[in-house]
Amino acid sequence: MTVLRTVLGSSAVCAVVKANGYGHGAVLAAQTLSDAGAAGLAVAIVDEGVELRDANMTDPILLLAETPSDTVRDALENSLTLTVGSLEGAHAVAEAARRLGGRNRVHLKVDTGMHRMGVDPREVGAVLDVLTSVPSVFVEGIYTHFASADSSLAEDQDYCREQLRRFDDAVALAAASGVTPPIIHTANSAAALGIPASRRTMARVGLALYGHLPDPSLQSVLSERGLSLRPALSLHARVTAVRELDAGERPSYGRRRPLPARGTVATVPFGYADGYPRRLFDAGAEVLINGRRHPLAGTVTMDQLVVDCGDAPVRVGDPVVLLGTQGSESLTAETWAHWSSTITWEILCGIGARVPRVVVD
Repeated sequence: MTVLRTVLGSSAVCAVVKANGYGHGAVLAAQTLSDAGAAGLAVAIVDEGVELRDANMTDPILLLAETPSDTVRDALENSLTLTVGSLEGAHAVAEAARRLGGRNRVHLKVDTGMHRMGVDPREVGAVLDVLTSVPSVFVEGIYTHFASADSSLAEDQDYCREQLRRFDDAVALAAASGVTPPIIHTANSAAALGIPASRRTMARVGLALYGHLPDPSLQSVLSERGLSLRPALSLHARVTAVRELDAGERPSYGRRRPLPARGTVATVPFGYADGYPRRLFDAGAEVLINGRRHPLAGTVTMDQLVVDCGDAPVRVGDPVVLLGTQGSESLTAETWAHWSSTITWEILCGIGARVPRVVVD
């Protein structure tokens, strides 16, 4: 949080804790980031917001997706801040707020080019007319979302600038309608770091808060300030079984690969149900045991891995690092993403709910 606040200056941080806190544990992440000074939290769906309220979180919680009309009242009764991304959504919010009374906060999302969700800039005036017709609706914020802020390609950066131009036009249109929301936000993690013009009154930061860069090129932004990010999460297990097997034996389902030499095969209680992708076996993935890298010996199963430890001395109870550092060796979510031909976000969000989350520092 300190690194992001240094870069963002006066822009407040809205900590994105959707998808179980990017796999870190929603309540744990929310409490930690709130204590660290986040101005608010953001989730994707009503259930995620209710989970935080049930954990006695009193921070502002923004729903980043437009809520279905049949759950709008549930959101408002739990003091969740709604996103309005369509004229139909505006009518649903207005009706629920009229019935409920009080002061119900909403943020208007404008589609400036992501084309996933949001109000067409040409409909901003009409949507605001609906929302402002109900005294119990407070248009607290207006925002948009970038399609390619995490790309260092010139054409993608040009598109981000075009999105900002379209957004500023929408903000001006809102002001002409008499609506000037106090919270204006466009920046996700990548934009918060790499696009200074996107740093408005608030930034919605997700991946970077968990210690990962959306794109390696953004390291230069931090380096020039003497800053760096450190992953918040590491994954640990312990060896639960060892056996000596001859060369040619083929451990695990499908008997996919013969052992190249006689050696020790260790069993580790972590599988694809815990978020270890099956495709990592074919990619040549490794784990760390006693400070050394060891490849998988067979197919990833639902609950366990088998590891080819060769002639290394390995015993039941030895610590295993799946993500993190052991000795001089490290494995990161970016490593897994490279092996899996995917992105860091998917790796982190895929960590299973049954994996215990423990605060160690």
